[in-house]
Amino acid sequence: MASIHRQAGRPFWFCAFTEPDGKRVFRSTKTGVKKQALEICRVWDRAAKLGRAGKLTPETARGVIAAGVADVFAVTNREALPGATVRDWCKSWLDKKFIETENSTHDRYARIVEQFLKFLGKASDKDIDALQATEIGRFRDHEAKTLSRGTANLSLKVIRVCLGEAVRQGLLTMNPASRVDVLKSRGEAKRRAFTLAEIKRILAACSDDVEWRGLVLFGVYLGQRLGDLAKLTWRAGNVEQDEIAFTTRKTGRRSVLPLLKPLADYLETLPATDDPDAFIFPNAAAATRTGTLSNRFRDILVSAGLVEPRTHQAR
Repeated sequence: MASIHRQAGRPFWFCAFTEPDGKRVFRSTKTGVKKQALEICRVWDRAAKLGRAGKLTPETARGVIAAGVADVFAVTNREALPGATVRDWCKSWLDKKFIETENSTHDRYARIVEQFLKFLGKASDKDIDALQATEIGRFRDHEAKTLSRGTANLSLKVIRVCLGEAVRQGLLTMNPASRVDVLKSRGEAKRRAFTLAEIKRILAACSDDVEWRGLVLFGVYLGQRLGDLAKLTWRAGNVEQDEIAFTTRKTGRRSVLPLLKPLADYLETLPATDDPDAFIFPNAAAATRTGTLSNRFRDILVSAGLVEPRTHQAR
């Protein structure tokens, strides 16, 4: 049985307990507060008993430590030690991101977090402080096997951001996802600018689709994200001053760019409208997800012979 003792002339309490090998030890708790010393001694004794029973696994050890630290903290602090399960924290983080980010970004985060929690299974209901880098690494590898390395790296980065916020909130002392490296590309295509010849092929591939031809033209001359272009309204364009002004959804930055002649000529071919808030590209604007637009653009690239068609469905 464990017990605490005070020695004359010593500032700290000592704990007497039996180690897993049966040896009786007398160890300083490094505290002069009796209640704290008692809780520390109980943690050591609890771990030693599990060791003697052959049940002291890394998982149970982390549980004993986490519970012990919380008990010691509670002895001298009125406020409980902050804590949360992996699932609860991820939900809380997503709720915060719902306010801070665009819907498309939040949806992307939500899908990744959902996959992460599904991968963890029952482990998602354990304390977040017990989450290990090895578990996150296995999730990254799982994503790479079922989807792609690029998707796996994106998922890892989102989990890093999520757990990084937990560190700032005091729920973690270190971000375990920061110890997991991104996967190196393996023959995957890297982004680059289209050549003039390729742009001509893309425009030819969407010649039968007036709206997409316009989206490509606006992308070429404005260099903006596809999602932002799809949401442009007639109010954004000022033909008299040859300007187009809009606010980017991701950064919230206001941009005023020149409305070059090819764009002005394109706008003149479209049906006139009296509603300044009407979308220039109504079909694209109706897409609820940016991924829908990206997939359609990829189809155009396939038609232009610039990328290979996808030969698999989501597994």
